[in-house]
Amino acid sequence: MPAVPGSMGPRIDFREWSPKFCLEGVRGLRGEMGKNPLQNFVVQYTSGQPVFQEGDLGATMYIVQSGRVRLYREVEGATTELGEMEKGDFFGEMSILEGLPRTTSAEAIENSELIEINSTTFDKMIRGNIEIAIRMLRKLSIRLRETERLLTERAAAEVAATVKAATQSEPAKESAKQGKAKGVRLEAVEERVSFPLERVETLIGRYDPVTEQSPDIDLTDLDLKRSVSRRHARILKNGESYSLVEEVGALNGTFVNGTKIDAGQPQEIADGDEIGIGVVKIIFRNA
Repeated sequence: MPAVPGSMGPRIDFREWSPKFCLEGVRGLRGEMGKNPLQNFVVQYTSGQPVFQEGDLGATMYIVQSGRVRLYREVEGATTELGEMEKGDFFGEMSILEGLPRTTSAEAIENSELIEINSTTFDKMIRGNIEIAIRMLRKLSIRLRETERLLTERAAAEVAATVKAATQSEPAKESAKQGKAKGVRLEAVEERVSFPLERVETLIGRYDPVTEQSPDIDLTDLDLKRSVSRRHARILKNGESYSLVEEVGALNGTFVNGTKIDAGQPQEIADGDEIGIGVVKIIFRNA
């Protein structure tokens, strides 16, 4: 499900929104706010404190500097959890452009620091550093591309799931769960789980509760320390060879046999190579 307008957005590498970077975008505010204008944008929220309520008029967006914020809706008297915003996430961005009422509520899960940006400040930041807008548009473009891909694949996936459920025996299911699969795959040896690599391009990451989108290989259950980005890396097939590419903006690193690879640069992998996605260790099998 796409993100609710005016309430949430995709993950942004917090390094892109560091105080130094944002400061470059608000140079024009120095005379109004003093030597360090960014300090006026940081708002403290205590655990359980609302950030905004559904139905509120919105004229600000937020970037999580520290802590966590939950997004939720009240539907027929019941609370529906939409997801958690962590360090580097931004939400409420559509209100900057449209000023529509909030369609969700936001509440701090723990003591948090949020960078609060209103439309006037945002406009001055964009004028001061257009790279801010470019980076935000890049992240929104990634979400749109992922949504389009999922819509294209949804019909085929539903048919495949129906056929698989009807034809796969219980022993076969258990074998796959215990990591006994054949063919090209990734194996989490300690957890005895395997992930088949059946596509030309396979996305590795973590489930996004906001958009309800899952990568092709979802490491959520293995990533107890939340070290894996929601869109972390891809495995590309080229003929009989395979390569690993870290997504731009992924946090906590991607490793092949203990060596960190550069974002956006394909690294060829071979049977038996240990791949590190954040702190999650998996083995590439091509036999």
